[in-house]
Amino acid sequence: MITSTSNLQVKQLIQLQKKAKERNTQDVFVVEGLKMALEVPDSQLVQTYVSERFYEKNPAFFDESRPVTVLSDRVFESVSDTRTPQGVLCVVRQYHYEIEDLLGNIPCEAWDAHTPQSKIGGIIRRGANAREPLIIALENLQDPGNLGTIVRTAEGAGITGVLLSRDCVDLYNPKVIRSTMGAIYRMPFSYADDFRQALRTLKCKGVRLFAAHLEGSIPYDEETYCGPSGFLIGNESQGLTGGTAAIADARIRIPMCGQVESLNAAVAASVLMYEANRQRRNAGGKKFRKEGIVS
Repeated sequence: MITSTSNLQVKQLIQLQKKAKERNTQDVFVVEGLKMALEVPDSQLVQTYVSERFYEKNPAFFDESRPVTVLSDRVFESVSDTRTPQGVLCVVRQYHYEIEDLLGNIPCEAWDAHTPQSKIGGIIRRGANAREPLIIALENLQDPGNLGTIVRTAEGAGITGVLLSRDCVDLYNPKVIRSTMGAIYRMPFSYADDFRQALRTLKCKGVRLFAAHLEGSIPYDEETYCGPSGFLIGNESQGLTGGTAAIADARIRIPMCGQVESLNAAVAASVLMYEANRQRRNAGGKKFRKEGIVS
């Protein structure tokens, strides 16, 4: 058991919690809490740290395949990023994706549950050719809670990938990680050094881009997102920059009542992502009924 905050491992954990540079140098990040710890893929897990109290109360959590280091309760509190630590945190290897990975047909249980089955070549297949690329692109997003919520919602809505400008908040920031509620393990993402060029690359691959914009002339629910699509979301206070908005194929808006000018970035992104999800599920069902695949 480690009982001193002067221990080298403890010092490194504190640095990983506080500094993006240190996380990137070591190519790792930190997750906290029992749910996040249990969901870490074995291939990504580097080390698990638990408090003395957690170790005594949760013997079933430990086995030979999980490397564990026990910290005294006082030391664990010093490395935790939360006010009320659950007593378990993990060091996890960072993920690395290319922009092409954002276009892939990532398995999605929720999507499959709403997509009709088809029998092709004697094999039952679910949702064949039903999912087109659906990307959320974020420019200069600064609030950790917003980013984490968007990543979490993106997984739930069937988004295939998240594109971020290099000046967005660090996705491995502990506050972002907590807000993802485990989606960080499953949602492909990529930071673009040249964000606008990355958007042009998506367009060249057939992705139609929709900018969420206060000056948008088209209500968001009057566009169609069943083909390869991407939503552009800008900075919380400034919105999208002019040059980025100009790349979009269309500018859409979410109608507001009262004196509210716009929605929170994460809320606006969620509205758009789930509208695309709704359209695609409905279109998928109509397609399969029309082709006589389902009765």
